Amino acid sequence: MTTSSARRRPRTVLAMEPRVRDALFDAAALDRLVAVANTDPAQVVRDFGADAHMAALAGAEALLTGWGCPPLTEAALERMPRLRTVVHAAGSVKHHVTDACWARGLTVASAAAANALPVAEYTVAAILFSGKRVLDAGRAYRERRGRVDPLDLLAGAGNYHRTVGVVGASRTGRRVIELLRPYDLRVLLYDPYVTGEEAARLGVRQVALDELAGTADVVTLHAPELPGTRHLFDRARLARLRDGATLVNTARGSLVDTDALTAELVSGRLNAVLDVTEPEVLPPGSPLYDLPNVLLTPHVAGSLGNELGRLAHAALDELERYARGLPFAGPVRAEDLRHSA
Repeated sequence: MTTSSARRRPRTVLAMEPRVRDALFDAAALDRLVAVANTDPAQVVRDFGADAHMAALAGAEALLTGWGCPPLTEAALERMPRLRTVVHAAGSVKHHVTDACWARGLTVASAAAANALPVAEYTVAAILFSGKRVLDAGRAYRERRGRVDPLDLLAGAGNYHRTVGVVGASRTGRRVIELLRPYDLRVLLYDPYVTGEEAARLGVRQVALDELAGTADVVTLHAPELPGTRHLFDRARLARLRDGATLVNTARGSLVDTDALTAELVSGRLNAVLDVTEPEVLPPGSPLYDLPNVLLTPHVAGSLGNELGRLAHAALDELERYARGLPFAGPVRAEDLRHSA
């Protein structure tokens, strides 16, 4: 966004883990932060009750939050009588934005759209690699250390006219659909909040969840973590997946019954690419670490490394909009949280 010397700089406090601040803001982002906001970037709040932060919080009009921000409880908000807005330099705000924030009438924005991009990129890579059976090919080559006949080993592999089932038209789910358009794939969508007209605009065929599970070669999960989505893929629904199908989960581990999925994967009937699990860190004895048909990664699909700079600038864009009296590009509303991450 363009800057203006006449624009006011709202008093802003950073609330996150200090190491998250260091990862988010390089020198250029720090320069932009102090240009947009009246803030001390060296002061990072991790405890709203700490006496050392009382003066800064009392004068804060805006909070710039990140991973590690403590919950904004009623008691915490009492220390911030001038607070008007919360801008989150990450995705979900459910960990720290409470009902007390909505009761106060605070506005909230998130960089969730920016964080959805790397998750979608990871997902599309997982889908395409699954179709090519890259894990099988790599394992065979490693074991044989010689010529591998792909016509023999990988008969039936490939991404031509494969069917991909997208569960959830979230920001990430929509980005995945967009990124899949150049490929010769058939894309199915399950999302109870999407109309038929909207599905047509997205270029996908909307189906019931059981039909998606029984039809897709790859199923990718992008639904939010809600009481109604817990174990969305339970033992019965996992059993509907086609033999040799791949389940990709970059959303939330609770969407899948881990014990039921483990049994299917140990049997060799299914494949999986899992960036999230339940529990978040699997016990050391879990067979998922060693199964040849499982790619297990430690929750890295979201922003990391230089991708964190995208989150910082997305949040600063929102803070700048607030300072100029403009609406947020990525507003968060209380009603949205009932069916979103």
